[in-house]
Amino acid sequence: MTPPAAPKAPPRLFDRDLLVRRRDRAAPHFDEYSFLKDRVSSDLVDRLNDTARTFRAGLELGGHDGGVSEQLKGGAKVAAMTLTDPSPAMVARARERGLDAVVADEEKLGFDEARFDLVVSALSLHWVNDLPGALIQVRRVLEPDGLFLGALFGAGTLAELRACLIEAETEIMGGLAPRLSPLPALADMAALMQRAGFALPVVDRESVVVRYDSVFGLLADLKGMGERAAFASGMAQPLPRRVLMRMAELYAQNFSDPDGRVRATFEIVYLSGWAPAPSQPKPLKPGSAKVSLADAVRRQGESSQDD
Repeated sequence: MTPPAAPKAPPRLFDRDLLVRRRDRAAPHFDEYSFLKDRVSSDLVDRLNDTARTFRAGLELGGHDGGVSEQLKGGAKVAAMTLTDPSPAMVARARERGLDAVVADEEKLGFDEARFDLVVSALSLHWVNDLPGALIQVRRVLEPDGLFLGALFGAGTLAELRACLIEAETEIMGGLAPRLSPLPALADMAALMQRAGFALPVVDRESVVVRYDSVFGLLADLKGMGERAAFASGMAQPLPRRVLMRMAELYAQNFSDPDGRVRATFEIVYLSGWAPAPSQPKPLKPGSAKVSLADAVRRQGESSQDD
């Protein structure tokens, strides 16, 4: 009898070492470009405060220089936070801010099972090669009834830039090369949360529009955020200057406001879910729900506190 084939490893789209080098370079001036990270971190803290629970030990995964941990520091919601990032320079910045930070890769978490009762992640998980595996690792390090709150860039991010790059490169080069990272859609993330085994998963999204004097301001921000594409070796190709300039022309023509400034859209996909526990509410039969899933998450937090 032929043994079953081993599961295929996920494709390696991203060069994690290149990502680390770019985050290292971005770290010294990251606070000048962290407006999206700061906004999303605040949103995650607000969502955390919507639960009645308090937490003993939280993990900020891929935290850059510590947006969520900084906002929770000294508060009553979480007794202690540990921050991780694959970039040593970002971790050094977090430690300078008085945060407990260690170098760790979201793709290979080295923490013990059930170490934390809270995991948060703001704008980092879209860089992992094996997103289902990363979510399973998050659930593994959560104790039963622990909470995961995450946010990552979704498929609608930089739709304007993608469209202009495709048109410019097709027009000039007669073909396309990978330029911007592929990003998950809302439906993809809902399925992945279920696949990873989270209870009471909730997935939603928000679009944030940022305006610039020109597309080159957007490109500078992406570099300062450490968000330039980091494709695996052999996938990326240099962007010819004439394609870049044609892209800028198309961007100004198609995505300008009356005052001449251009728009850039960032789609943020928010995730929440609980590590399974016997005390949690069981799902009703399809079509029989009486309250929203968001209300169920809040009620679960309240019941856990009462216990």
